[in-house]
Amino acid sequence: MNQVKTLGELRESGYKSRSTKEELRNNLIDLIKSGKKRFPGIIGYDRTVLPQLENALLSRHDLLLLGLRGQAKTRILRQMVSLLDEYIPVIKGSQLNEDPFNPISDKNRKLAAEAGDDLEVEWIHRDQRYNEKLATPDVTVADLIGDLDPIKAVREKLDISNEEVIHWGIVPRTNRGIFAINELPDLQPRIQVALLNILEENDLQIRGFPIRIPLDMMLAFTANPEDYTNRGNIITPLKDRIASQINTHYPRDLKDSRAITEQEAWKERGVEIKIPGLIKDIMEEIAFRARESEYVDQTSGVSARLTISAYENLLSNVERRVVMNDDKHAHPRVADLYAVLPSIMGKIELVYEGEQEGPSMVAVNLVGEAIKQTFLRMFPEPRKERQRTPEGEYEEIIPEDSVYEPVIDFFSAGKQLEISDEMPYVEYKKALDDIVGLREIVKKYCDVKDKDEIYTYMEFVLEGLHQMNRIAKESPDNKFIYTDMIERILRS
Repeated sequence: MNQVKTLGELRESGYKSRSTKEELRNNLIDLIKSGKKRFPGIIGYDRTVLPQLENALLSRHDLLLLGLRGQAKTRILRQMVSLLDEYIPVIKGSQLNEDPFNPISDKNRKLAAEAGDDLEVEWIHRDQRYNEKLATPDVTVADLIGDLDPIKAVREKLDISNEEVIHWGIVPRTNRGIFAINELPDLQPRIQVALLNILEENDLQIRGFPIRIPLDMMLAFTANPEDYTNRGNIITPLKDRIASQINTHYPRDLKDSRAITEQEAWKERGVEIKIPGLIKDIMEEIAFRARESEYVDQTSGVSARLTISAYENLLSNVERRVVMNDDKHAHPRVADLYAVLPSIMGKIELVYEGEQEGPSMVAVNLVGEAIKQTFLRMFPEPRKERQRTPEGEYEEIIPEDSVYEPVIDFFSAGKQLEISDEMPYVEYKKALDDIVGLREIVKKYCDVKDKDEIYTYMEFVLEGLHQMNRIAKESPDNKFIYTDMIERILRS
C-alpha cells in the first residue's frame, strides 16, 4: 500500500478513509478479538482503569485521565498510538495531514480539484500522528491553535483573513491523530476556552476571522486531583465536553507493585545481583507505608518512581560493596535498605509535622515501618508479658517458650553485634553465625534454599526484633550495632 503515490492509485487500491476515532475503535475491537494484551507494560489496571479506557475508545470519546503523580497516565496515552493504523495516506506537503479524499484547507481543495487523480500522496507512520504538550502558564493560543502571520501576508500579498497566512499550532498539525495535554489544570482558563470548539464542533477559529477548519482527531488530557485547588482548575465547559473521565490509582498489592519496579528499574550491573523476595517486598512496603503516613502529604501522592529509584540505589550499594571488597558474594543485606534514603526523601512531600520531624528522619522511620510490617507477615510477634518486681514495680519479660529467647538472651548477656553495608562478606557471615538460635528461627519460618541468602534473613530477624523494641540498635557512621535494650535504656 505504501507504494501508492497518487490519488488515482489510492482509489484503485480500494483504500477507504475513516475518522481517527473510528480507526481507534475498529482496531481495538480487532485486538480484543485476537485475545492479545491491549496495553502491554501497564500493570495493576486490568480490572479498573483499562476496561474504562477501552469503553471510552469504543464510545469514540475524548478522555481525561485523573490521578496522582506516578500512575502511568502519560504512558497510557502514548500506548494508544498502537491502536492507530500503521500508515495512512496524506496529501503530499500538507501541514495538516489532510486526507486525499477530503482536503480541509482552501489551498489543498484547489490543488485536488486541479490535479484530480494525479494528486500526489505520501504516507505517514502512526508515530507521527501523536503529539503532546505539557500545560504551563506560559502556553499561548498561538502555540496550540496558531496565529496570523502578517509578514507572510505582506510577502505573499494576501488578505489577512486568508488562511494561507496562518502559522498553524501544534493542535491542527496533529489532524488525523491523537493530541494530548498533560497537567491540563495548569493551562490558563482563556487558553482552555480555545479548545472548546475543537472538542464540540471539531473545528477551530483564529482571531475571529471566518476561518473554519474541520479537524479530525482525538483529544486526551491528564490531570492531578490536587490541581483543582492548588494550581488551577479545569473550566466547567471544558470538563463538560470531555466525554470520559477515568481515575487512575497506585498499585493495590505488593505483587503488582513489585512487577512495576522489576519492569522499570535499571538492573544491568557489572555483577550479577540476586535480590531475594524478602528485600523486594520491603522495598515496596516502603511506598505503601508512605501512602498511609501522617507525615506525608497524601494529596500530593507517593509516586511509583520512589520504589524504582530506591531499588536502583539498593543495587548500586551492593555493587559498590562487591567492587570495594573484591567480593564474590553479591547478596543484599538489610543494612543496604538504609542506602535508599536519598530516593525516599526526594519523592515525598511532607506536611507541617513531617517538616518538623525532618525528611531524613521520616525516611528512616518509613524504612523501619516497612521492615516491621514485613516481619510480622513472616514471623510471630514477640510476646510481651509483665511481672511485678519485689519493689512493687512492673517490668516486661520475654516468656521462656519464646522462639526469640536465645537471641535476646545473647544480647542480655552483654554481647553486641556490629554490621555495616561495607564489611566483607566473610566478616558479615561470621558475625551472624555467632548469634545462638538465629539461624534456627529462619529455618523454622522460612524456606530458604540459597545457603548465602539465609544470612539476609538472619539479619532481617535482628532488625525486626529491633523494630519491635526487643533489642536496641545504634547507628554511628552508617554502622549498625545491636545491643541489649535494657542496657541501652540504662546508659541513656
